[in-house]
Amino acid sequence: MKLSRLLLPLVAATLFITGCAHPYYPPPPQSAPGYSVPPLVARAQREGFRSGNEDGALDAYDHRGYHPRRDRKYHDAPGYDPALGAFPPYRDAFRNAYLSGYDQGFYHR
Repeated sequence: MKLSRLLLPLVAATLFITGCAHPYYPPPPQSAPGYSVPPLVARAQREGFRSGNEDGALDAYDHRGYHPRRDRKYHDAPGYDPALGAFPPYRDAFRNAYLSGYDQGFYHR
């Protein structure tokens, strides 16, 4: 009888501690060979921001009005290097950075 009194709290504590264990999350799958997103995105952000900043400053200087999505560079996303990966992620990162750069150039921020 005395053994069951000691055993019950021990079993309960063991079950409680086991239930609090952190779940295991496996690592994410590896990307396809030759598809390197970070350098691709870094280049897109650098090129997009620089191009947007130049175009925004020029549009502000010439009083052409605010129209970043009508500029050719926004649509063409120049500076892409196929050796770094697929074009769609580059294009999307370029366009986002272009809009940020355009705002800064146009509003002189």
